[in-house]
Amino acid sequence: MHHESGSETESALRCEVCPLSCVKAGVAVRIKRLCAAPEVQERLREIGLCEERVIRLLTSHTNFICQVCNARLAISEQLARLIMVEPMPAPVASR
Repeated sequence: MHHESGSETESALRCEVCPLSCVKAGVAVRIKRLCAAPEVQERLREIGLCEERVIRLLTSHTNFICQVCNARLAISEQLARLIMVEPMPAPVASR
């Protein structure tokens, strides 16, 4: 077991990983893990949905539309459930 700087509780709150299917539309997230079969993982990486990539979920209705780099990709809810993401830190508002 390793310890990082800062309390573990603080870290867990800041870096809570959840499936892309649970993210609200309009939110930017970082992909942390692909939980699909190896061949599906490879295909996701080929289209830009790879670990540590920051994406923005645009809609979350029947299909999940993601902004990935300068492209928009539509994926099914089933696939969105297999992509584990963490929220990006909220930008600090300047006064």
